[in-house]
Amino acid sequence: MRFIHAADLHLDSPLAGLRERAGERAEEIAGAGRRAFDNLIDFAITEQVDFCVIAGDVFDGDWSDYSSGLFFVRGLSRLHQANIPVILIRGNHDAANLMSRRLSLPPNVRELSSHAPETVVLDELNVAVHGQSFPNRAVTDNLALNYPAPRAGLFNIGVLHTSADGRAGHDVYAPCDLRDLRLKGYDYWALGHIHTREILSTDPYIVFPGNLQGRHINEPGAKGFSLVTADGGRVTKVEHVSVDVVRWASVTVDVAGAATLEDICPRVGQAIGEAVANAEDRTLAIRLYLKGACPAHLILAGDPDRLAAECASLALQARGDVWIERVIVETDPAHEANAGTMADVMQLLGRVRSEASDADMIRVKLERGLDKIPAALRHEVGLTSLTAEQYSKVLADAEAIILHRLAAGAPRS
Repeated sequence: MRFIHAADLHLDSPLAGLRERAGERAEEIAGAGRRAFDNLIDFAITEQVDFCVIAGDVFDGDWSDYSSGLFFVRGLSRLHQANIPVILIRGNHDAANLMSRRLSLPPNVRELSSHAPETVVLDELNVAVHGQSFPNRAVTDNLALNYPAPRAGLFNIGVLHTSADGRAGHDVYAPCDLRDLRLKGYDYWALGHIHTREILSTDPYIVFPGNLQGRHINEPGAKGFSLVTADGGRVTKVEHVSVDVVRWASVTVDVAGAATLEDICPRVGQAIGEAVANAEDRTLAIRLYLKGACPAHLILAGDPDRLAAECASLALQARGDVWIERVIVETDPAHEANAGTMADVMQLLGRVRSEASDADMIRVKLERGLDKIPAALRHEVGLTSLTAEQYSKVLADAEAIILHRLAAGAPRS
């Protein structure tokens, strides 16, 4: 017996601030979740799996129209035609009280109740699936405690949307610990909510499959579902199957000692090539981090438009479909940068930054400007709150821009 365990599809998740940066690629990236789900359906039919389990967050939130629901129903209908049952629950993003619109699901699909734990028995397969949907977004109770006892003589699966014992970057919902789950006596736990694949236990198997498609740079690497094989009433294999179509990667390039942008380009090109080689022919979205002390610091931090264009050019030359999502400059000026005609200017800028009254005045004005930027966009660029470290980085970048323009003889604006 083989079944698919998927979770966190987040169909039609909004791009938020990503749309401004993605430009003409925005729709392609926004549609990646749908194409990943199509890949799951194709796999299930081609491999003739016995059934599918989806552990919550099919949708990212309430539909703006019915297109999201119709797309999902179309995929489920293909599984119905292939005689593949589907059991699913709702999570915190698509909880029962969050969704104002509803569509009837095909007869092969069973959505488990949000009022109490419910059990579905697949008689032909001798399988019992136990689970409960979220009635609302903020479920803080340990739902697993009320799941029913295992059905004797059947292969028992628990489906649960949970933060388990807590994971960084994820809100705490339906918390539980491994002991709670093991004591139920189920043969497999199909978990959802955590977007990184993780096997918490192998006796029994307790698994987070991760989300189906990475949505941003904080969800890097291969994404997909778990293919579970059981024989003789026990799990014999749990395999990851990648179905993502856009893969995210953070790539760090050491540019220490580089004197010019031309010196840096070969290093960036090589790093992009290595990332492409690991992307399994997916569209690759890269965030580049340039690090190290180098004389080219003023060029990198002072002319971000040219730097972005050069990196985009290198991406176009790579042997793969690559999009540079952002270039983060974390270089430092080499000691030589303080010498020569710029020394006085460097000292002046240093005094402005270190003088408390000047620094406070600049910070107040900066925060007023940031208040005019939409919250989603501020989150995307990492300026939700202006920490001391972030403020220091903003000032350093501003100094680099000033010095670069002075050195290049550019007009002041």
